[in-house]
Amino acid sequence: MKVNSKNNQLRELYDKVMLPNYSPASFIPERAEGSRLWDKDNKEYIDFGGGIAVNSLGHSHPELVKALADQSKKIWHLSNYLTNEPAIELAERLTKHTFAENIFFSNSGSEANETAIKIARKFHASNNEKRDRIVSFKNSFHGRSLLNISLGSSDMHRDGFEPLMPGIIHGKYNDIDELEKLIDRRTAAVIVEPVQGEAGVFEASKEFMQRLRDITREHNALLIVDEVQSGVGRTGSLYGYMNFDIVPDIITSAKGLGGGIPIGATLTTKTIGKFMQPGTHGSTFGGNPLACSVANKVVEIVSEEGFLTEVKRKEKIFLKFLSELKKDNVISDIRSAGLWIGCDLVKDTAESVLNDSYDKGLIMVSAGANCLRLAPALNIPDEDILKGLEILKEVLGG
Repeated sequence: MKVNSKNNQLRELYDKVMLPNYSPASFIPERAEGSRLWDKDNKEYIDFGGGIAVNSLGHSHPELVKALADQSKKIWHLSNYLTNEPAIELAERLTKHTFAENIFFSNSGSEANETAIKIARKFHASNNEKRDRIVSFKNSFHGRSLLNISLGSSDMHRDGFEPLMPGIIHGKYNDIDELEKLIDRRTAAVIVEPVQGEAGVFEASKEFMQRLRDITREHNALLIVDEVQSGVGRTGSLYGYMNFDIVPDIITSAKGLGGGIPIGATLTTKTIGKFMQPGTHGSTFGGNPLACSVANKVVEIVSEEGFLTEVKRKEKIFLKFLSELKKDNVISDIRSAGLWIGCDLVKDTAESVLNDSYDKGLIMVSAGANCLRLAPALNIPDEDILKGLEILKEVLGG
């Protein structure tokens, strides 16, 4: 890197003024368009990380820019003493395309999951049922709040933040036989990811999800599907639960929903949501008209005929190329769910591969010490896919 690099200057300032909980790359992005990004020294990168499955339509998508600009000239923020048209329109669109009838907007996936657990507990309390248990699964990730690290099972995420929330039981993901022991009349809700992304892109089996749905119904426990990363087209369906022929009680959505603008949503039915009366829950910025305007356009585009078919086609391009790298014995396993791909490395660490990829102009993310995670824009051009994969091949020596 250049001695007088603008990247270096800003990165040194970052270390002085920011909390040290992140360890970001040495370069500082300056601008981005589509699936390409340029740093402060005008070096170009192909973006396979997508802001960790957030930039669902890439950077600076013209229709999203227009939606944001148009709304910015009207209203930026309103308190929840008032409502706004973009929030109403987005909620209507989400109910049109899913099982849901009621929507609550927040700012992130963590908040959406907090809301889901509160809705579940309020539902049972309002029906005079004492249910104090939440079932989650090992290797899951639901966010970074105290509730959500309690729902997850990572020691690294939990260490130093105890005591955690009581009443949470962790089962084994995709273990159908264990479900009978996990769920009973004390269970308020089960929260599950259709694909465990942070664990390395491990997808639930159809049999597991369908049996989970059956058992939760038998015991009148609510089924919450965490779609924070899997939602809004990431898996090739609008929401991941649709791949399993089930209807959950609650789903949570964030990340790709806003296409880069912070927003979270919790979706449920009127039967369950009716107990969340005024004063039971709230969010200062939830339902922000700027965020909802952009998210509404994101869902509109992703729902257009043929869009999700293209996601699955692009997935095949990735898998065909990566399979050749597997033959070269630099990748040991490949898992995918739409444009969400996990690659286990044979000898290199994920950190070293990420750093070498930055040097050559490729952005990715990791899932653990030895797994690369790819979550590019859902509309990434084929040209960018192939260019990025050639860089990855060079980095891995395939």
